[in-house]
Amino acid sequence: MGAWFIMRSKENDEKGQMLLATGVVLMMSLLSMAIFGVKLAGISMPYDSAGGDTIKASSEVADNLPSLTEDRAMIWYESGLSEFESVEKAINSLHDDILHHGEIRGVELKLLNITIAESDGVISVSTELGSADRNSMQTRMISFEIDLDD
Repeated sequence: MGAWFIMRSKENDEKGQMLLATGVVLMMSLLSMAIFGVKLAGISMPYDSAGGDTIKASSEVADNLPSLTEDRAMIWYESGLSEFESVEKAINSLHDDILHHGEIRGVELKLLNITIAESDGVISVSTELGSADRNSMQTRMISFEIDLDD
């Protein structure tokens, strides 16, 4: 009779362990789904795409692009490049920085159709700034002149 009790107890222990293992797997699965749901719900953090980030980011770029271009062009100009080449290198390097700035802000920013022209020692730059997030998209024309001889 004692051997039967030991066998029965051992059989119950195995069933209990299987039940416990099944419960742990189920809990891990539910926890994984909960974490995924929380991450998905907060995907736009810390920037709220409904809060006008597209407009704000494009305004920042439009306000600062002329002075940034001139400052960078001056560095190239002082190193011996022509005015036109200096402005061209400056705006192309800013294009890459603006892409990166947009990634950080959660907004896609891109300079499109960049046109550079020279007339009487003054360099004219014209470009279209495209900005978008998941809810909105806008384009904005930016034009300015640079004279590096001043």
